[in-house]
This record gives sequence, C-alpha cells and structure tokens, in this order.
Amino acid sequence: MDANQLDADQQGQGQQDTAPVFTPDPVTLAHLELILNGGYPLPGFMTSEEAASTIKHGRLPDGTPWPVPVTLPVPDTLADAERLVLADPEGAPLAELDVSERWWCDDSDRDHEHGHRLAGEVRFARPPMYGVLRHLRMAPAEIRGQRAIGGFADRPLLAVLADRPLHHRSLHQIRAAAEEAVEEGRAEVLVIINTPLDDEGLTAAILAAEPLLPPRTRFVVTTLPTRGGAHTLPTGRYDLLAAHVARAYDATHLLIDRAPGTPAPSEEDRGPAPIPILPGAEWRYDTREELWRHADQVAPDRAETEPGDAEVEEMLARGRELPSWFTPARVAAELHRLRPARTRRGLTLFFTGLSGSGKSTIARGVAEGVRRAGRSVTLLDGDVVRRMLSAGLTFSREDRDLNIRRIGYVAAEITRHGGVAICAPIAPYAATRAQVRAMVEENGDFFLVHVATPLEVCEARDRKGLYAKARAGEIPEFTGVSDPYEEPTDAELVLDTQDTTEGESVAEVLAALRSGGWLPDHN
Repeated sequence: MDANQLDADQQGQGQQDTAPVFTPDPVTLAHLELILNGGYPLPGFMTSEEAASTIKHGRLPDGTPWPVPVTLPVPDTLADAERLVLADPEGAPLAELDVSERWWCDDSDRDHEHGHRLAGEVRFARPPMYGVLRHLRMAPAEIRGQRAIGGFADRPLLAVLADRPLHHRSLHQIRAAAEEAVEEGRAEVLVIINTPLDDEGLTAAILAAEPLLPPRTRFVVTTLPTRGGAHTLPTGRYDLLAAHVARAYDATHLLIDRAPGTPAPSEEDRGPAPIPILPGAEWRYDTREELWRHADQVAPDRAETEPGDAEVEEMLARGRELPSWFTPARVAAELHRLRPARTRRGLTLFFTGLSGSGKSTIARGVAEGVRRAGRSVTLLDGDVVRRMLSAGLTFSREDRDLNIRRIGYVAAEITRHGGVAICAPIAPYAATRAQVRAMVEENGDFFLVHVATPLEVCEARDRKGLYAKARAGEIPEFTGVSDPYEEPTDAELVLDTQDTTEGESVAEVLAALRSGGWLPDHN
C-alpha cells in the first residue's frame, strides 16, 4: 500500500469515527443488506411519510408499489444523530447513514415496536463478511451478469422461493412450472433460499435436491425480513416482497414453495405483484401407480397424505426413516444429518422457579439420570454460575437478565456440540427466558421445566433465610416478595414439589425426556 492510499484510508477512518457506530437488530440488518446489494429499489431507510403510505396503501407516496415499511429503529441515545455508521454484530462497518428525518413510530405499523426512527440514504462502506453462506449471498447484479454472459438474458427465469427442503411434490411443481407454466418457453430456474443471516437452517437439505432440478438451476441465499408474533408479515405482503426481490434477480416468474395444506393468498387479498406469482400445479402421490401425478388424475382413495413439516420433524427426532415416496434419498440423508435423532441431539433442560422451589435439587438428580443414560451432561446451577460466570453482577433486574443470558449462551454452546446442558436459575422474567430459548433453538432443543412450588411452601423451606431477610427489607428486588415472578406459559413440563418427593420429581422429568426421545427407552 502506498503512502497516498494509507493517508486516504486513515482520513476515511477518521471521518467515520466522528459518527456513532450502531448495530441494527437482525430484521433491520436484513433490510440493510437488501438495500446495499440492490435487492430493494430503495436508496435507504424510509421517512415517516413513506412508511405510513406503504402500510396504508402498499405503495410509496410517488405511487411506486412497495409492500413493507423499511425503517431504522434506534435507541433513545441515538435519536438526535445526524450521521450513523451501521455495523454488523462483529462491529465491522457496512454503511453510513446521512439522517434526513428523525421520527417516532407507534406500535400500529406491523414494523417494529414503538420507538425512534432515523431516515435517510445509506452509503456503502465495505462488503459484508458477517453471516452464514456468504459465498451464496450473491447480489442481483451478479446473477444478471451471469445470465448475460451465458446468453440467457432473454430467456424466462423462474424464481423459486424456498425456506424448507424440496421434497418430491415441490420438485414436480418446479419442473412443471419451468416446462409448462411459462408461456414464453422453457425457463431457467433460480432457487432463492430464504434463511436467517446467522443460521444455515435447512439450506444443505435444499441444496441436496440440485441434481433433481432442471439443468443450469442456480441457487442464491438471501434473508427476507420477517418478524415474529404480532409483527409477522401477512402472507400477502411477504409474497409481494419476495416478488420484488426476485425481479431484482431478473426473474420473470415466481413460485413460492409452501408447506402442505398452506393456502396461498388470493390475488385480490395480495394485490398486484411486479412479476407473476404462479399458483403451482397440485400434485398427489398415487399409491396404486406408485408415482406422483397431477392431483386431478389421482382418486382420493388412492392419494397418499403427505406428511407436514411438524410430522417430518417428529420422524427425524425419533430416528425414523422418511418415506422414499415422499422425499428423495439424498434430501432425506441430509435431513437426518442436520436433524439427528434426539438421543444424539443437543438439549438444554432449563428449570425455572422460585427460590426454595426445589429446582436445583431436582436438576442434580436429573443430571445424574441423564449421565447414567449415556449422555454427556453439564449442570449450570444458578448459585454456582453466580459465583463463577457472573461474579460482580448485582441483583438489579438488568444484571439478573444479563446473568440468565450468560447462562443461555453457555447452554447454547453445549447444545451446539451435542451435549445436554441442565440449568437451574430462578429466571423470573418471561422475555429473558424467551431469549434463552431462541439462542438454544438455533443449535438444538430446549425443554423448559417450571418447578411450580407455591410461594408459601418455598418460604417455609427457606434454608438460607433469604425470604426472612427480604420480608425485613434487607434484600431489595427479591423474587416473589418485592419483585414479580412471571410464571411460564410455554413450559414443556410443570412440577409441583409440594406433595411429591425429590425422587418422584426426578423420575417425572426423566420419563418426559424418554417419552420425548431425548433418552433411550431402555434406561
């Protein structure tokens, strides 16, 4: 590097350092990547007027159709920023934002929770490095260039949006759409795999179907922003967003692979799409002919019922073979590798309950039972973790949440490597428990046990005298006395130790683990 280049780099770094650095949440990061790579025809994040028009009318104020608001939520501390460096979770700069508007978003827009927003154009800083399958995250211009070089720029391109493995029914739909549904002639195929930025998900199982797809089928990976709970994109808006992104990749038609029995929104409910969204011909497996045929050619009494995604997951969890009529052998093999039987799958067993509920004692007994069953187990007891992993933290709500997240991170790593992590903190807050569940389920299974021993029983046990000190005001923010315990509504198992022995509670948990397939039946 010459001196002039070094000076320019240092000067650029100095300019960058004058703006605060901010890492957006995963949904906004996905929006940002699609803005920067040309998947969106947008220069940056929306103003309040643009977001409101998109939500209400499905189009921008100038009349351009667009299905979803693309906004940048920021914390209160950045609400007055004039410039912002947007970085990935590892701190690497991705883009710079020149703020054109600061506005407040209420909770009625199916976008994010209420809070501050910044709007403005973004300037590319450097290519993204964070995120899985980076070699397949090609920009739309790259695909357009490949088609032009190959002489296929004028040929129809069928984009297939896939976020689940391509089983026989889906493969028949794709081949039929490529050969028949595109009136202009046989189409090339581009499979757009939708997966989170930080999780490969079932991508390998989708890629396993490549030899069974039409020649010259290409694959790209992207992350279409969605949000859970009340802020999940309606199906129609999700379809339209996929169509806009597919068009950026030069697609002339879009086929969305849906799970069995999932209805597609009507065109009236969805609104006009930038490219045709094909319904996909319905196929059924004919048990007499032992082949897949168009649905109208198979009598109902000869049609095999295709297993849904939940049923497939249960078969994998139990170590059962997937039917050959349902999925190709190479796809099944990849699924078994990605989703091994639960006896070989990582697991976090998370006990939550009041102080004195008996959760630590039960957890120790369960850990011994799991160990005897032949599985590698690590016990993360709340008190021990406090001394070793979270020394120095207070008992404020913020520090208690941080302590639980630390436990969750360690448990997720144990789970990722196929071990069993058993945790026994109080974990009083539902939101923090949900964060831990999400962390763990990126890598394996999560099993929540609520030790629902009543407060008066816990207080009567009180071997450490903590409740007495809390009642006397010596321990502030004590769960169950001066601070709430939010009872789980999503527990896989609820225990009440009031009228049961320690051994009975341990046996109940081990029985649930055997019944669920995490422990072999003979132990």
